[in-house]
Amino acid sequence: MDTPQDRHPESHKTQRRLLRFDDSLHDEGKVREELSSIVRTGDNLWLAFDEGHTLERLTREGDAYGEHQSFSLTEYLDLPAGADEIDIEGLDFDGRYLWVAGSHSTKRDKPDDRDESLKKRMKRLARIKNDPNRHTLARIPAVRDAETGSYSLCPSCPDPENPERTLRAARLKASKKTSQLSKALKKDKHFKRFMNLPGKDNGLDIEGIAVIGERIFLGLRGPVLRGWAFILEVRVKEKKDGRLKLKRIGKHGQRYRKHAVHLHGMGIRELAVSGDDLLILAGPTMDCDGTIALYRICGGLPDAKESMFYFDDIERIADVTLGHETEYGRDKAEGLAVTQEHSLLVVYDAPASDRVRGSSDAYADVFSLPSPPPSATTTGDES
Repeated sequence: MDTPQDRHPESHKTQRRLLRFDDSLHDEGKVREELSSIVRTGDNLWLAFDEGHTLERLTREGDAYGEHQSFSLTEYLDLPAGADEIDIEGLDFDGRYLWVAGSHSTKRDKPDDRDESLKKRMKRLARIKNDPNRHTLARIPAVRDAETGSYSLCPSCPDPENPERTLRAARLKASKKTSQLSKALKKDKHFKRFMNLPGKDNGLDIEGIAVIGERIFLGLRGPVLRGWAFILEVRVKEKKDGRLKLKRIGKHGQRYRKHAVHLHGMGIRELAVSGDDLLILAGPTMDCDGTIALYRICGGLPDAKESMFYFDDIERIADVTLGHETEYGRDKAEGLAVTQEHSLLVVYDAPASDRVRGSSDAYADVFSLPSPPPSATTTGDES
């Protein structure tokens, strides 16, 4: 049984980093208010924000990040709904490609306008939308400029490690309403009953991606089943038409594997890789305040098998936020990146008032990453 110290470990937060955003690129304060994912490439940070179709690049300037540049994904990907929102919830970099994961979720309308009639507001609350761009899983070549050291996106380019090979931007095979992954999950015994539920109602909601070689891990905020959260593992191949297609990697020919992690009811909010270990940012599945904590699976997930990790199989590193300890409905940790110093940089959706500066800037937190305990590697229960 975990002790009170295990449930609320000592914070490893060490300092802050200022993120400087340019209001001329988006509406004032919009980016800092809706940050959803982050990844580092050298001295660059790449960030995504809700309700957008762009990626934001910042460059390190001492102890801060600035020189804000914005990249529209419509310039690299053939998106089914053009410039409509993608709801980007996961970013990772594998050394050649920047990977982008949309939530793959449906969303329930919000009855926010109190001036509308009760009938209209109730009707809104019953309305569920399925935005095509949300079903995005894609990769875009990211190439380092030898002079500046900064990484930029390109539709296609020679592979720096093998110039005879061409790297091309590509997304997973999808239709106007679904993707190959969503279609496959509709037949899954664990997920099929949740596929039509909105993400904020414990429906399918991808929030986090980690890429290790050919293995692509997708963290699910929902559904959470009896306290168990899930990580999907997929692999892709590029077709002649430039689309990505899921490989069959499951025991019975499925195009995915499942890894279950018992997080006491928390869903997965972000994934990151540190050496051989997999880091998990976990928090509430529903749209509510609650503890958001950082976990580590030492040794990562087993290859070629599905697995289950019980709570005592994983390490709880730190509590990042504790519900409404600052302001109700604010400061929700959403993005996690490993820095050059092997610390962790955490960014927040709806930042608290003491985290914002000026009209567009915001502070991210830096957490130290302690070394794994001796003999900490575990593979959970495999099948």
